[in-house]
Amino acid sequence: MSEQSPNIPKRKMNTTTIKRLLSYLRTYKVRFIFVLVCIVISAAVSVVSSLFLQALIDDYITPLLIEAVPDFSGLLRIIILMGVIYLVGVLATLFYNRVMVDIAQGILKKIRDQMFSHMQTLPIKYYDTHTHGDLMSHYTNDADTLRQMLTISIPQVFSSLVTIIAVFFAMLYLSVWLTLLVVITIFIMTKVISKIANKSRQYFIKQQASIGDLNGYIEEMVNGQKVIKVFCHEKKAKETFDLKNDNLCDNATQANKYANILMPIMNNLGYILYVLLAVAGGAMAIAGVTNIGLTGKNFVSLGMIASFLQLSRIFIHPIAQVSQQINSIVMALAGAERIFKLMDEKSETDDGHVTLVKAKYENGIMTETNESTGLWAWKHPQADGMVTYTELKGEVRFYNVDFSYEENKPVLHDITLYAEFGQKIAFVGATGAGKTTITNLINRFYDIADGKIRYDGININKIKKADLRRSLGMVLQDVNLFTGTVLDNIRYGNLAASDEECIAAAKLANADSFIRMLPQGYATVLSGDGSGLSQGQRQLLSIARAAVADPPVMILDEATSSIDTRTEAIVQRGMDSLMQDRTVFVIAHRLSTIQNSDVIMVLEQGRIIERGSHEKLLNEKGKYYQLYRGQA
Repeated sequence: MSEQSPNIPKRKMNTTTIKRLLSYLRTYKVRFIFVLVCIVISAAVSVVSSLFLQALIDDYITPLLIEAVPDFSGLLRIIILMGVIYLVGVLATLFYNRVMVDIAQGILKKIRDQMFSHMQTLPIKYYDTHTHGDLMSHYTNDADTLRQMLTISIPQVFSSLVTIIAVFFAMLYLSVWLTLLVVITIFIMTKVISKIANKSRQYFIKQQASIGDLNGYIEEMVNGQKVIKVFCHEKKAKETFDLKNDNLCDNATQANKYANILMPIMNNLGYILYVLLAVAGGAMAIAGVTNIGLTGKNFVSLGMIASFLQLSRIFIHPIAQVSQQINSIVMALAGAERIFKLMDEKSETDDGHVTLVKAKYENGIMTETNESTGLWAWKHPQADGMVTYTELKGEVRFYNVDFSYEENKPVLHDITLYAEFGQKIAFVGATGAGKTTITNLINRFYDIADGKIRYDGININKIKKADLRRSLGMVLQDVNLFTGTVLDNIRYGNLAASDEECIAAAKLANADSFIRMLPQGYATVLSGDGSGLSQGQRQLLSIARAAVADPPVMILDEATSSIDTRTEAIVQRGMDSLMQDRTVFVIAHRLSTIQNSDVIMVLEQGRIIERGSHEKLLNEKGKYYQLYRGQA
């Protein structure tokens, strides 16, 4: 990207984002006030120490030069006093930097906590439409820019502003004429640096977006390394990476090029100002020009010129710092906007009021209990304050359901089906026919466009999503295992489960034998998504996880499609145990695994075109017959 790259929009600071960031400081109000006080003290020390130069030279050093027997005691006292003043400034700087680090890390922790908590409330659709690498970038790059702004940029900018104001009045105190020269020079300097800073600012914003894009691509490539190597896609993957990396490199280069030349330009302009002031001050002293300060008229002395030159150096430095830190602040605000955009994403809505509770029968009447009785019920709060209970059985019915992921692109058309307790319902059909979509609707990962879905006679829109999903178990084709022991991964299905219940679930899933052969058995720590296990072993752990939840309804989505026939037989035995006395929805490409289903439904382009038992569908010699003969 060249320097003359078109269509780079000018970016203004988002005041809403700034206010939102500052709101996090309320928790640290007292400590932040302490930081501000220390910054003011530090800035005051730099001004006072410069003004001391005039007194040091004019009142102590110059008189000593003409004394035959100089007395250095007064000079020693003033030097000690200056040392104490400098020590106060050093301590103030140390304190505000140390405290600001604590404040910044506390704010970042709170932001990360809120961001992660909010992510847990987002609908599945959000994750389907955003790359994982870009999401990770919020926690790494965007958070890091915020850290730099809070710990470095904000204190430096505030310190610089206080210093600029204090030094300006100190210069006026010494000489109005020389201060006017400084103001004119600074005006010219700010015109120059504002153009450079604006260029840098625009590219820093583009840099943040490029980092997120590149991280998303890297995450995809890392996850897909096997596919890349199988299809010899390395060269193409590298070419795409190079394009994205070049884009990031160009934006970062342009941003840092302008940012890095800012300080040298400011320093050189500062040297020019220094020379101009020295010449002007010397000329005023030689010509005997009356000097005007805030205290009145006086003469131009060597001490005054030295003190003013020191103040001019102090005056230039914070202006350069502000100019440079503005870029860091804008970059951080761009990161903050990305973070807040994620935090402002609409949470998954839940208007349900029916909850799942433990229940028992007393004198033939169902009541709620805190004990584990093996009986669950749906709790219906009524408008009159009364409560009714419906036993959880696991009956699922669809009535004329239509659904589309995107508007005007329907995926399901007029789906009507029923699954009674204990039945095994199988869905077959080509990829994209809508099989997995049906199971997503049962879980309410997505809401239907039209029709009704009833669970135990209750409209699922009235059931709280967490309670609905607690009553469902899922075994997916893609198994996700988490860092932790085998026992922890099984317990993921029911965090209240005891070790004995987890082991019993593993036995039910036919996973106990291979687990005990692991180095530490159930205490073996898994990492890297269980990379040390075979696909079949990982799938058996997934089945055990579902078994420990003991749900009345099970959804098996292509659970055996990615494993070999021999391993499938082992996994199938585990699933057969799991499916007993449950309502089961099965999605399978291998028709041999669903022949014993109570009902098989054939889907095509989002419609149920055939339904019936295995024998019935074969006798009809329709689509199922063709699929079965094709696999036979």
